[in-house]
Amino acid sequence: MKRCAGGILVEGSRILLGKRASDREFYPNAWDIIGGHCLPGEEPEVTLVREFQEEIDVTPITLRKLGVLYEPHPSIHGEREYHVYAITEWTGQGPVVLEAEHSEIQWFPVNEALQLDLAHPQYAELFETIW
Repeated sequence: MKRCAGGILVEGSRILLGKRASDREFYPNAWDIIGGHCLPGEEPEVTLVREFQEEIDVTPITLRKLGVLYEPHPSIHGEREYHVYAITEWTGQGPVVLEAEHSEIQWFPVNEALQLDLAHPQYAELFETIW
C-alpha cells in the first residue's frame, strides 16, 4: 500500500486548501489538503515537511496528527493511506503556489470548506477535529 502525507494549515478559525490543477490525474479541480507521496523509507512527517516546502514555500513547525484516511476509490487509484496533520505554526515565505499541482490556494472558514468539491469524502469529518 502506498503512503501519503498531507497537512492543513490552521490560522485562527480558517484552514488552507489547494485547488488541484485541471490536468491532474487524481481528483482534478477538487479542493485538497497540501501533501504528497512518501518516498521509499520516508516517514510521513518528513514527507509532510518536504511537500510543504516544495508546493507552497512553508516549513511546518508545530503539527498534530489528525488521523489516517484510506483511498476512497482503490479500484481506480490503487490502495493508499493518507496521514493527515494539522499545522498551527510554520515558517517560510508562503503560503504561495510554487508547483503546477495546484491552480490556487485559499483560506476558508470550515463551514465554507465543507461546501467545496473536496478530494476526499472524509475531509469533512477530519476538519471538525482540528480544534
